[in-house]
Amino acid sequence: MRLTIVAVGLHVPDWAQTAYDDYAKRFPPELKVELKAVKTEPRGSKTVETLYAAERKRIEAAIPRGTRIVVLDERGTNLTTKALAQRLKGWQLEGDDVALVIGGPDGLDPEFKAKAHERVRLSDLTLPHAMVRVLLIEQLYRAWSVNAGHPYHRE
Repeated sequence: MRLTIVAVGLHVPDWAQTAYDDYAKRFPPELKVELKAVKTEPRGSKTVETLYAAERKRIEAAIPRGTRIVVLDERGTNLTTKALAQRLKGWQLEGDDVALVIGGPDGLDPEFKAKAHERVRLSDLTLPHAMVRVLLIEQLYRAWSVNAGHPYHRE
């Protein structure tokens, strides 16, 4: 199974990249995790619809055909770690490759979100995009560890 994290924004602080890389290397070979960062559309005097369209095109180009799309959205489903672990197990059993999509400063195109297979939220808090990448991969690793009976997750 492949998990692809598609994140709008090419640059993150070194601390965030280091933390992301640390978790990414922990996954077992049968669960490949890949980050695809896509360019943020320059803001200028463009309308939000123009920004959404440009970023959506880049996001869609980064997602392999036939991949299950899960968007991170503040109005998405709240998940506990155990619920995320169950989702991960389900995706693995179904043989789905999954793209988890993190939007840019203006979020994601509403039509793209509506067409996604799932919408989930990580927090009630507003988080910096670099932190979202780290939090997402840590929670995916934790979900894997729950399913594997690994001692990383303790109750």
